[in-house]
Amino acid sequence: MKGYWIIFGGEVTDQDAQKQYSALWKPIAEKYQAKVKALDTASALKESQGSSRVVVVEFPSLEAAKACYEDSAYQEAKSFAVRASKRELVIVEGDMT
Repeated sequence: MKGYWIIFGGEVTDQDAQKQYSALWKPIAEKYQAKVKALDTASALKESQGSSRVVVVEFPSLEAAKACYEDSAYQEAKSFAVRASKRELVIVEGDMT
């Protein structure tokens, strides 16, 4: 089964940190075969107490999703992501087609 990160994020408040995160994320995504699927927030987000964005990142397996999160390169990238906006990240297993 596939693995997913589901990220609930607030508005981006630090554009420079977001740009740095995006640049660091690209090779990490390639390494783990991650596919980013930004959802249409207007139709996907039904209840929220602070989130304005929803992003789903698909991995070939739950193990890959967890390994990516624990990767030291991602931990460095994450430091920019959490500066860019408030967010919550959940890792789940399933098949979201």
